[in-house]
Amino acid sequence: MTTTYPFAEPDGLTFDPRYARLRREEPLARVALPYGGEAWLATRLDDVRTVLADPRFSRAATVGADVPRVRPEIDHEPASILNMDAPEHTRLRKLVARAFTVRRVEALRPRAAALTAELLDGMRAAGPPADLVAHLSVPLPVTIICELLGVPVADRDVFRAGADAALSTTGMSPAQRTRARDALLAYMAGLVARRREEPTDDLLGALVVARDDGDALSERELVGLGVGILVAGHETTMNMIGNIVFALLTRPDRGEALRSGPGAVARGVEELLRYLPLGASAGFPRIATEDVELAGGTVRAGDAVVVSVAAANRDPEAFENPDTLVLDRAENRHVAFGHGLHHCLGAQLARMELQEAVGSLLAAFPDLRLAVDPADVPWRTGALVRGPEELLLSW
Repeated sequence: MTTTYPFAEPDGLTFDPRYARLRREEPLARVALPYGGEAWLATRLDDVRTVLADPRFSRAATVGADVPRVRPEIDHEPASILNMDAPEHTRLRKLVARAFTVRRVEALRPRAAALTAELLDGMRAAGPPADLVAHLSVPLPVTIICELLGVPVADRDVFRAGADAALSTTGMSPAQRTRARDALLAYMAGLVARRREEPTDDLLGALVVARDDGDALSERELVGLGVGILVAGHETTMNMIGNIVFALLTRPDRGEALRSGPGAVARGVEELLRYLPLGASAGFPRIATEDVELAGGTVRAGDAVVVSVAAANRDPEAFENPDTLVLDRAENRHVAFGHGLHHCLGAQLARMELQEAVGSLLAAFPDLRLAVDPADVPWRTGALVRGPEELLLSW
């Protein structure tokens, strides 16, 4: 039986019980998406890992095709790293991977810690009720990725509009998304042109050198990669900070388990990444290039497949008590950052920023609490990710 998908607009951070039923009874379910027809929905961890990592499931095959999707537009951008298979994806990823290694990210931790402290001082000075989103969730990851990439933080309004468009489903019209996307691409092209006139030692400057001196990527790939890093480098972390704080402050212990030190914070962040459903629905579709056997059934060549990371992260075959938030969970093979070729490039950066944001916030405000009833917190709608529009806090 084919199910209409997405099931419904997300209700805050609630995990829709229909995923658990499908994972148990129909782990490879037939679903009808709003545009492009039907696809398979994978919900078990092993199947999700296979779809994300097996080269027989292609992202490149979706470019220019009327594939199942949540937006009316057909993606015609082959130069996007999100739409590439190996070896093209590997070629581009190698150009930027060194900037996101564990060692490079740890070198950024003192700057992130100092910035977090500064932002929290500003929140304290503003006095309660203070909006976490405005004071911390947005400026922390935006500033860090801007400094790393070489984008003026003062231009935030320009690229935030483009980021909203990139993640919009029904929150913007196709025309609005197109305008915002084109404006962001033009903005990045302008920064690239400026780097050619005035070379810099930031990541964007290095990519310009790779383009001009090494012919390692095309101009279109260069601009698209810059946009992709800028958007992905702040948007999901920004929302996850708010999600985590909301989740902790609506629990009886209000995050006490994370106050014992950096180790507890790191373990707690990993568990919150597993437990909280960031995506509003399944992610980007992939096309099977040949028949593939999954635990839930057979995917035929030419079929589209989407995966639910949130459902996979609560698979009882992989996680003990998967529907319980266990902040000191020892083993945590979650796929919150994806898996395989398209595993999130900035995973280590996101982890570090979340650790600094959450750990510092709880340490600085021992009596932190929501300033409004949890039911009155406004959430993003019509977007690919979940997150509070505003999160008012008191202390």
